[in-house]
Amino acid sequence: MTTTENALFTSANIIETVTRQNYPAGTLYVVATPIGNVADISLRALHLLSLADAIACEDTRNTAQLLTRYGISKPLIAAHQHNEREVAEKILQRLQAGDRIALVSDAGTPGVSDPGAKIVDAIKLAGLPVTPLPGASAAISALSASGLIHDRFYFVGFLPAKAGQRESMLREVSNVAASLIFYEAPHRIIESVQAMLAIFGPTRRIVLAREVSKLFEEIHRCPLSEAAAWLAADSHREKGEYVILIEAAAVIEEDQQAEARRVLTILLEECSVKQAASLAAQLTGQKKNALYQLALEMKQDDEKN
Repeated sequence: MTTTENALFTSANIIETVTRQNYPAGTLYVVATPIGNVADISLRALHLLSLADAIACEDTRNTAQLLTRYGISKPLIAAHQHNEREVAEKILQRLQAGDRIALVSDAGTPGVSDPGAKIVDAIKLAGLPVTPLPGASAAISALSASGLIHDRFYFVGFLPAKAGQRESMLREVSNVAASLIFYEAPHRIIESVQAMLAIFGPTRRIVLAREVSKLFEEIHRCPLSEAAAWLAADSHREKGEYVILIEAAAVIEEDQQAEARRVLTILLEECSVKQAASLAAQLTGQKKNALYQLALEMKQDDEKN
């Protein structure tokens, strides 16, 4: 660290700003921790962790390593997905006794595709205060760098591991007029992208954000038709955690639905779903993505009948 950087982090006004804030006793503090780069933790989070009487964490080994980096030593309480309800009662008792308890996960914000929500629920039901300390989020970080222009987003989280359940969930959100955000493990990334291609169509854009905030971070945007080839081009791309973003579904206005269906009904008798959508877009001036989705639904309805 340079002299200038050191002065920045130790300057009296910054320390005063952090320490003068009120941190009431008997409160559960939900603290976001880094998702990759350890420098992403906030000054406020570090100060709170140094004040806490104990820290409830997903994995005590991971949290101990993070605390050691910053010279913090605190009692740790294991609070993971298998014991949340039981641990919530112990935390509640400590809060009622006036302790400050920090809640962290291994990375990112507790309770968002990570353990913590059940603990927060129990504390809220008991009428005790819960204070969030915002920070790193893989979903929001990836969205901010995606370039997908839409004022709404829909956070789906992890898809089911089983193919049938995964397909059903994708169909449920296929027409949502918002950018879709998914998390995915590396060993399922190819299967998930192939399923998205089948459900969302080849022209809808996907953003593949790998290892966000880590050393080998990659954020790639392309049509869904090109995503599998990008993954296959480098074996390293089947490693590391992914945030997947899918652009919002295009919406066909109600007064245009009848014409779109009429045209697609004729085209689907002779063309594939992809060809029908492409030709219908040229004939009606409507968006190809929306027409593809409608054509796919019409095709599936015909096959069921």
